[in-house]
Amino acid sequence: MLLNCGQTLPLLRHTDVPPRVKENFILTGYRFPNYTLKDCLLSAFRPTNETGNFWTHFLPVFVFLYYFVEVFGWEGAPPRDAPFFYPLWTYFIGVFCLLMASSMAHLLNSMSLVVREVCFFVDYGTISAYTVGSSLAYYYYIHPRAGIAHTGEHNGSIKDWKHGPAADPVSSYAIPEFSKFFETFYIPSTCVVAIICVLSCCNTRQKWRQHRYIIRTLVFLLPFLISSTPVFYRLLTRSPYSTASSAFAASAAMSTFFYRHCFWLVVSAVFNISKLPERLAPGRFDIWGHSHQWFHCCTFLSILDELHMIKTEVRAILLSSALLLPPAALPRLPGPTVASTYGVMLLLQTTIVSIIMWFSWCASCIYGPQKEQLAKEHPKKYLKCH
Repeated sequence: MLLNCGQTLPLLRHTDVPPRVKENFILTGYRFPNYTLKDCLLSAFRPTNETGNFWTHFLPVFVFLYYFVEVFGWEGAPPRDAPFFYPLWTYFIGVFCLLMASSMAHLLNSMSLVVREVCFFVDYGTISAYTVGSSLAYYYYIHPRAGIAHTGEHNGSIKDWKHGPAADPVSSYAIPEFSKFFETFYIPSTCVVAIICVLSCCNTRQKWRQHRYIIRTLVFLLPFLISSTPVFYRLLTRSPYSTASSAFAASAAMSTFFYRHCFWLVVSAVFNISKLPERLAPGRFDIWGHSHQWFHCCTFLSILDELHMIKTEVRAILLSSALLLPPAALPRLPGPTVASTYGVMLLLQTTIVSIIMWFSWCASCIYGPQKEQLAKEHPKKYLKCH
């Protein structure tokens, strides 16, 4: 199969690359793990079996950014650097890092076997950080009481929190039995689960390799269940907004976006585990259309629906009489602060980086000595077209 005639670095068959590089049912389009950084960057414009994996998470960065910035132009929205938007920015950081790390991992993993391992360790770390970024957005925008003012309406007027509320619009909505979990354990739980996910996924690159795709998919089911607790809560109880209010109308689409978010996650998991369609026709979908590309597309569609879900709740809060408060106004359930949003993400990222460094050191010990051996074993005949 002619893939790369006239190119300096040829594309290879699965029989010509180290076993560590091979993917199930992908027979051609491989890059040998001795590319320079320039070679890797240029390969984004060549038909390799990683080209689609790169573009299906790189281009969505710009699509996500387009829909994300829309929030700041809404009527009544505070400045984009206001504490109200801290959780939304941490969510953006999580998504941006996930998409960029994923696309770069697929683009740069051919520099060496060690770099390949590090690239995907970083990929797993950003996925876990994304789940916590989502949790922070869920906590402050979807959770029924977190940081919401004790304000109320009386004869059409809205009481300011400084003068005391006439009524608490969400007190009858919140279920006391769940308050302890939401207020104390929700965010710490998502962080702990994220760390467990990083450890588990990184381990699949050194152990349990036969079932690595199933393990990685199932491992991320746990953070989804924990992170989505506020959404489940909202779906199982009545809306915190008055049915006659514009906030209720704005929030009505939340459930639809969440169900679509779940649907795309399920479809992406099916592609990731089944390895369809290349399982049915090995070699036919090597460059375009193989399961990992569909997996990327579906995961981004799930993120996009999640963004729309969060935006509906942000709009509902902006339209309601209950706004996020400054931290001192409601000590028990403070509004978002630098420490409770960016601080949480920074602490988590520091922990994840330390985990990645440990696994990278282990990978260096395993694959570092093989670098010179691979260079010697790379036959000159591979400079021909395949």
